[in-house]
Amino acid sequence: MSAKLKLKPWVFFPPVVILGMTLAFGVTYSEPFLRLAERTKDGMLNQFGWLFSWSAFAFLILLGTAYVLPFGRTKIGGKAAVPILSKWRWFAITLCTTVATGILFWGMAEPLHHLHRPPPALSIESGSSLAAVFSLATLHMHWSFTPYGVYTLAGLVFALSYYNLHQPFSLTASIAPLSTKLAGNRFGKLIDVICLYALVLGMSASLGTGMFAITGGLDLLMGWTKSAVLLAMIGFLIVFSFVFSAISGLHRGIAILSDVNVKAFFGLAVFVLITGPTLDILSLGWESVQDYAVNFFPRSVSFGDTVDQEWEQDWTLFYLANWYAWAPVAALFLGRISVGYTVRDFILFNLVFPSLFTIIWMSIFGGTSLTFDMQEGQSLFDIMELRGEEIVMFQVLGSLPFGRIVSLATLVMVFISYVTAADSNVSAMSAISTHGISPNQPEAPLWLKLVWGSIIGITAWLMVSTAGIEGIRILSVMGGFPALFLVISVAAGLLKMILTSGARRLDEELPS
Repeated sequence: MSAKLKLKPWVFFPPVVILGMTLAFGVTYSEPFLRLAERTKDGMLNQFGWLFSWSAFAFLILLGTAYVLPFGRTKIGGKAAVPILSKWRWFAITLCTTVATGILFWGMAEPLHHLHRPPPALSIESGSSLAAVFSLATLHMHWSFTPYGVYTLAGLVFALSYYNLHQPFSLTASIAPLSTKLAGNRFGKLIDVICLYALVLGMSASLGTGMFAITGGLDLLMGWTKSAVLLAMIGFLIVFSFVFSAISGLHRGIAILSDVNVKAFFGLAVFVLITGPTLDILSLGWESVQDYAVNFFPRSVSFGDTVDQEWEQDWTLFYLANWYAWAPVAALFLGRISVGYTVRDFILFNLVFPSLFTIIWMSIFGGTSLTFDMQEGQSLFDIMELRGEEIVMFQVLGSLPFGRIVSLATLVMVFISYVTAADSNVSAMSAISTHGISPNQPEAPLWLKLVWGSIIGITAWLMVSTAGIEGIRILSVMGGFPALFLVISVAAGLLKMILTSGARRLDEELPS
């Protein structure tokens, strides 16, 4: 390490030791470990599921308030601050940091579940056109404004704390607006430890999703059957790639991969829209957006008989927990790259534009999957039930013109997608563990990135090879639960800033 960069032992070692003990227990006593993890997950959701839902909804209201008030004119870094990224690169990196492999893996598989197993409370006939509209509207709920609200709030408060209040590069910087005492040394280290542990679990869940998606493509295209060995090989290759990208830094590996990935996203979406059932996609997409808008409030907070508790825990709360697990550490990266832009810019590029993108994406890919399944007598759903969610996307793409070529290209996209999401977070995790990180020296040492990347890979492989999709759900909830309370504290700090500061006074309080 350089003289300026030193390891934070009380931040680095506790989560590593705890994770190591967890993995050792999981390998040695896999069945008791999974039973314990399952009970822990269910207990968290039964007691605190309402808090996940209501807090995420409240964050959107808070961000809307920040946007319309004079507070929104505040410039991150002060009036003289200059952006380090163009708006296109900022959008590309932001989008790829957050969506990961999720929109590729779940965009075609998830709506089939809702089409054939809608919540009983809604009294919707399985496989009907109403179920299809509900399925697509649910995708919008799970992948657009609600999750991006969690990321945006956490990232915005960190950006203002780090650049304007000159707080250290630490998770506790985000709660400084609420209380500088709470952001003290001992409490701050505890928060860093908890959130590093949470993010490892959240990233492992997403890596598991990527590993499943790639095995699905290799199965259909190459005939390679899913196995623990194949999952391990895929996980190793992904981890190696995102650590290498993180080592390259913001302006090389991360920026280049993000730019390529977003352009590939747009290209694939246009291809599927044109070559797929275009009119059905457009019609179903429009109906689903209307349903999403009309039912946004009741479904956001489980108001009335909108969904069943078991269904909500399996889907909505599972996703929210994963977003919360990623949010605290992802916020450090999202905040770091936003210098030179205003609060309103931040909300547009981290909340509004990515949400609109995912609504369009899910309308195209979810609409295609639903249409194919309904036209072919639920054959796609039957294939998913038999061979797993990872098969669906490649099954659909393979039926389109140039299907094999497009499927191979998509397989590469799945790989790059997780790499672009993970490298930024590994970079942030390593920086949290290091003394001396600043805007002028933002990168942590190489060995730290290697260690965190390896831990994420091992954790993901253990859970997906022993528990499959349910392992991903367990990781998401256990990672999101501790992060939930930190992000709520961050939201309280933003509310305090909005209530106590006008635009002019805020600039005085937040010097450049």
